[in-house]
Amino acid sequence: MKASHLPLLLVLLCTAQAQQYIDTAARTDAHKTNDPQAVETFRDRGLGMFIHWGVDGVLAGVISHSLVGASPDFQDRFFRLLPGYFDPYRFEPERWAALAQLAGFRYVMFTAKHHAGFCMWDTATTHFSVMHTPYGKDVLRAVVDAFRKRGIAIGIYFSPDDFHWLHEHGITINRHVKGVYPQDLPEFMDYTKKQLKELLTNYGPIDYFFFDGPAEQLTDYAWQLQPKLVITRGVMETPEQYTPGVALKGAWEGNLTMGTEWPWKATNEKYKSGTELIDILIETRAKGGNLLLNIGPKPDGTIPEEQDARLREIALWNFVNGEAIRDVRPWVITNEGNIWFTRNPKTNTVYAFLTRMQPWRLGDAKTITLRSLKSKPQTKISVLGQSDQIVEYRPTVKPQTTWHQDEQGLHITAYRAQRLYTDRGWPDPVVLKIVNADQALIPPEVITSNATWDAAKQTETLRGTLANLGAAPEVQVGFQYRVKKDGTDLSEKIEPWTDLPLSPRKATGEFSYDLSNLAASRDYEYRAVVRHPLLTMYGQEKTFRTAVK
Repeated sequence: MKASHLPLLLVLLCTAQAQQYIDTAARTDAHKTNDPQAVETFRDRGLGMFIHWGVDGVLAGVISHSLVGASPDFQDRFFRLLPGYFDPYRFEPERWAALAQLAGFRYVMFTAKHHAGFCMWDTATTHFSVMHTPYGKDVLRAVVDAFRKRGIAIGIYFSPDDFHWLHEHGITINRHVKGVYPQDLPEFMDYTKKQLKELLTNYGPIDYFFFDGPAEQLTDYAWQLQPKLVITRGVMETPEQYTPGVALKGAWEGNLTMGTEWPWKATNEKYKSGTELIDILIETRAKGGNLLLNIGPKPDGTIPEEQDARLREIALWNFVNGEAIRDVRPWVITNEGNIWFTRNPKTNTVYAFLTRMQPWRLGDAKTITLRSLKSKPQTKISVLGQSDQIVEYRPTVKPQTTWHQDEQGLHITAYRAQRLYTDRGWPDPVVLKIVNADQALIPPEVITSNATWDAAKQTETLRGTLANLGAAPEVQVGFQYRVKKDGTDLSEKIEPWTDLPLSPRKATGEFSYDLSNLAASRDYEYRAVVRHPLLTMYGQEKTFRTAVK
């Protein structure tokens, strides 16, 4: 190369490097939130598999939290002894991934590090990791490779809490107090960022990330490392162990255990049924969210039998009905009673999930009426998974789905014509596929407002706002309330709703009700209600606590 060309080459190189820096800085500045297109892909996926697994799994109790409030002796034994018991000799992540794919899971979220600080990957930041156990191999690497091979998107759970780091630095182990998070201590933040860099540079493209703890400074750093990364907890709503009462705006992710514990619980566990889990999946999708359903592997690396069984039930249901929960968004209303809806805007299809329709015997018909849909000549309605032509061993039954429209609504008669169990029973929802139907109504809208305590009257004033009458000349508004019970699982903390009197309204605006005769020092849940001539709608649930007498 001629010497006369060197100055020009240096200028070009410096210009290119400067432009690359500008581009990177611009991307970083732009990524103060998730990439919108990547979020829409996330919403299409619908169902993710959460996996909680850590060093204390051999004890089959709560993950990490036993360290808070524990004696120094307990903490010392936890950090010193438990890694010696981590040896999942039957760990075959390929089997996990195959079952996840069969069951319709489209992404995975693996606990790389829970609050205890035990790293499930090959890290240079600490000896408190899977590499210093009898197993001695990178578990995260094996999970990522196995699920990626099956075309399942990859997500990582990461806790900014690190009880081991606190213990090593003589800081009392705790959560939700100042002085125990990376944001409080520069040395701790540097340690945490080094771990994030390993996770987001050594395992290829990561699709999703779940910060279970304060994420300030960490989200922007994660986006610098992987700009297309979608961060769920830390950026979007991630309700834990419950489903919101109304559809939330935008993307959200509900995370749920099959039982009451996140890791495997050897005894005293109470599992939800497969039908309950499927119903929760349906409700979550109808309300615009993704469901992140958890499994907790056993210490030997296998999926517990009870969890495997529920995954198989979900697999069978999803094999029939999967198109109704993937690539969908909410319909104009989430549900009409026990019938829930999703829609695929690209195919102009609405799916109606017929939940709690038991008993429904093979070969029998049921007729339903939908108020939010209106058929037209181009409308087609069928039952997912069925040919609508025959019922096994019942040649006289012609299980053709039929429908007609009148001023009361869309009336559909459908048959259960596919045998999924030998005894011809099937407890899980049948799904109707409704193509090219129109929206039949404008739904009313009611908003639950904050309640206030009146000490003089000893009453709790429930408040709500009627935002939309749904084109009706008059509606009725009111409230429902219930006690929140004690319990570890939020699903166990609620009673059935109690209806309060309704009052007629011909215009939008605020309304209230004075609720009396309440127990002292108790948590109650309430929601606003609007009864339209065609359907009833609810506001979001809110909670109040009564005063001490």
